[in-house]
Amino acid sequence: MTGEILTIQVGQCGNHVGKHFWSQIAKEHGIGNDGQRIEPNNETETSQGIFREDDTNPFFKQYEENKYTPRAVMIDLEPSVINDNHNYFPGFFDSRSSWVSEDRYGAGNSWANGYDEGQKNQDTFLNMIDKQLDSTENFEGFQLLHSVAGGTGSGLGSNLLEALADRYQKKLLTTYSVFPSDQSEVVVQPYNTILTLRRLAEDSDASIVFDNNALLNLSGRVFQKNQTDYNQTNQLIASALSSITNSIRFPSYMYTSLQSVFSTLVPTPELHFLTPAFTPFTSDYVNGGMDYKRNTAYDVLLDLIDTPNLLISRGTKKPIYLNSFATVIGDVERNDITRAINKLQQRMQFAAWSPTMIHVNIGKRSRYLKSLNGNQNHVSGMMLSNNSGIVSLLEKVCLSFDKIYAKRAFMNAFQQSEIFNTDDFVESREVTRSLIDEYMASEEKSYLDEVLLEDENMVGNFDGDDEVDAEGDNIM
Repeated sequence: MTGEILTIQVGQCGNHVGKHFWSQIAKEHGIGNDGQRIEPNNETETSQGIFREDDTNPFFKQYEENKYTPRAVMIDLEPSVINDNHNYFPGFFDSRSSWVSEDRYGAGNSWANGYDEGQKNQDTFLNMIDKQLDSTENFEGFQLLHSVAGGTGSGLGSNLLEALADRYQKKLLTTYSVFPSDQSEVVVQPYNTILTLRRLAEDSDASIVFDNNALLNLSGRVFQKNQTDYNQTNQLIASALSSITNSIRFPSYMYTSLQSVFSTLVPTPELHFLTPAFTPFTSDYVNGGMDYKRNTAYDVLLDLIDTPNLLISRGTKKPIYLNSFATVIGDVERNDITRAINKLQQRMQFAAWSPTMIHVNIGKRSRYLKSLNGNQNHVSGMMLSNNSGIVSLLEKVCLSFDKIYAKRAFMNAFQQSEIFNTDDFVESREVTRSLIDEYMASEEKSYLDEVLLEDENMVGNFDGDDEVDAEGDNIM
């Protein structure tokens, strides 16, 4: 049975993204904004009752015959966004799983303030989470929605990450982390980002990275407007989230758990930062999205490696791929997928030590989704890839941090913190640099040699004088 997944939304960005995520997947499962199930006219009746292709249990808790509530915890230091979620979804969210600071003020865009608040209220948050887990039978893991540049999503989110990693060590901990744009008005965002990156590197099992530079550019094309806002970029993120979880919510015989998805993408614990792509953004997924002419799985899969369809900025250097996972949803011909994989293997440069396998899931399209023109035949696609292109984003974070830290600028909010130690700046910078070095090393042919040649990883008996070639005839 597919396990339950708890979504934790922290800060304004996390709760804004969460609003669009729940709106999208509730729509795909025929659940109204009030949690009431809407049964379509074309349900298939069997001797055991109504047959359903979808599985609501991983993300929704059913508490009456046709009433559902999300498996979600919403946390913020000020009330506006959480109140907006409750107003948009009347009676949908469990009010006991929402928390707003009694002081009802934000973190002042300071990671340290957010971290302090997280530490002071950690027992409360863990108690809320434990109550959610009481209603699960096969709990699989967490997904955290947050940003890394502000105060609450970064600081309180970091504290919560540490607590979750310590308390639930055997459960999968994934994050959907939004990185700032170059035009951000938060002067301390380089500090906030570098401190959060350390926690993402040390405490999460997989981090899906979104970049507001890429999101703003992409939303301009998707919505065909010169001026776009975060309401639109959050819809793009939610579209990717719904597709990543499609195989869990519409299960078949593969990729029916978070573990099965992310195990194909993370070759070593350090290399767990993933790049998302999505195309096309039709009206099924975003408000005001275009309906495209009919395309095929072949077209969509090839489009997913094009830079304009990435939800993260990429440097000029062609990335080296470590692993790749894609979901295609719609009217799919298997022959198109086979042809696309062959072509992608020619276009994508994989690390020499990594298999050139491209994992593709054929997802199910919800019968509740209706395009503006009634076209149910188009294909959409999502790709998660683990590649060295993430280095350009990490290097930009380090460069921005170095510029202001060299002058010890804007440090008052951090120095006034009850818990924060300024040594954390240096240590976080070192962790980020080590992460960059790890991804650059992964491009080399010899990256896994030391791992493969360690005695505990050997299969069979070898004498100490024997020469063992990791790429030779000895099979390990």
